[in-house]
Amino acid sequence: MRSLSKQPYQQPKLVEGFWTNLDYDGYQMIRYRRDRSRWQDESQIFRLQAFHLGWLFKEPVAIHEIVDGQVAPLVFSTSDFEFGEGIAEKIPADAELPGVAGFRLLSPLNRADRFDELIAFLGASYFRALGSENVYGLSARGLAVNTGHSSAEEFPMFSEFWLERPEPGSDSVVIYAALTSPSVTGAYRFVVQPGDTTIVDVTARLFLRNDIAQIGIAPITSMFLFGGSDPDEFDDFRSAVHDSEALILNTRAGETFYRPLNNPPHLSSSYLGAQDPASFGLVQRSRRFDDYLDAQAHYEKRPSLIVEPLGDWGKGTVRLVEIPSKLEGNDNIVAFWIPDGVTKAGDELEVAYRLHWGMNPPGDAHPQRARVLRTRVGEGGVAGVEGKNGRRKFVIDFGGGLLRELPADADVTPHVTVTNGTLTEVVSSRISGTDTWRLVVEAESAAGAVVEMKGYLSGYGRDLTETWLYQWMRK
Repeated sequence: MRSLSKQPYQQPKLVEGFWTNLDYDGYQMIRYRRDRSRWQDESQIFRLQAFHLGWLFKEPVAIHEIVDGQVAPLVFSTSDFEFGEGIAEKIPADAELPGVAGFRLLSPLNRADRFDELIAFLGASYFRALGSENVYGLSARGLAVNTGHSSAEEFPMFSEFWLERPEPGSDSVVIYAALTSPSVTGAYRFVVQPGDTTIVDVTARLFLRNDIAQIGIAPITSMFLFGGSDPDEFDDFRSAVHDSEALILNTRAGETFYRPLNNPPHLSSSYLGAQDPASFGLVQRSRRFDDYLDAQAHYEKRPSLIVEPLGDWGKGTVRLVEIPSKLEGNDNIVAFWIPDGVTKAGDELEVAYRLHWGMNPPGDAHPQRARVLRTRVGEGGVAGVEGKNGRRKFVIDFGGGLLRELPADADVTPHVTVTNGTLTEVVSSRISGTDTWRLVVEAESAAGAVVEMKGYLSGYGRDLTETWLYQWMRK
């Protein structure tokens, strides 16, 4: 990949064939045959399947297998797939495919007698993984190039893969990938270990062909349509619709920052500076069916994803990009790490990190401080009184940690700051009959202002809660 970065970029070639005309409905009627899965030895806990070309996925990806240090191509044909009614008669029998769209691995993630989908690589440099009891939600990407930047965004592609066939009894699998784009090439190594929280160790070596205005390391892509902190005006029976509800950043100093996600009226960015972060990610904390009421999507089962840097990442910024959306099929949330400094043609970077996918991965919450249970936003002033005062009310509930052991008359102090706005009221108290503490903040600002807010509770010489962050776009 280093050598390739010194050569002119070659646009991937689209393949010709029956699959070029497959639309969304037709593509959804194609299934890989389980009896054709690779790695079906009884001693294996992994199965390998491919994704067919078609619909959005028209650029062929090559897959190779490594056995005893020897590399051989994995070849797939139409006989490896089942085709639904209406397209089956159009498919040539036993036709060798010029490549595939991607692949997935299966493993007995939830039951010893059933192979569940574990991780999938499909489209550009996107991949998704699951922990126990999860269903697919947010995605990771190999690299983000100029995402949310004035410079043209690139979508690097994993163009080729090499998979080491696991040894009998192995509980992990190793994957190598080649990443290509006009401005950068990359050599990637993934070590995938399934579990209650599935772990994917990533090592990436990047070689820059051109100057890059903004490079995003360990990018995560998700969806937030509406929810408690930002209900918006959707005419929907469900109480919330999102794959993730907040951004998390943990620092080496022991601070945990919690930023609820929004579906903003226009493109929005938040920047959280850090020195060698302990971890960051996008989390889904609301885990009850009643939090969503969706019997098909089951948003309560979507995984959280925490990025744990391996080695010293130095100084940089976690950037959160939020894009307005009216449809839950659109991924409108992106978070990634931007290292400080310029990225120039000829530069070489190596970065390593661990991805934790699951219901409650490490880094999702501070081990000792109370965490944010919910954020609610509404009109300021006294409820039930007519008349608008132009203020906005923010209600943040904290639970857990040492805070839950304190009585209502404990010496707990709220700390709230507002940038580009004015605080009009700050009150904190324990909710009667519970061990939950509530912070109520009211603020006002000029129309059109972007207001950044920060709040936490302290007492007895220590911080008692995570630090709540919020971006309010005043309409």
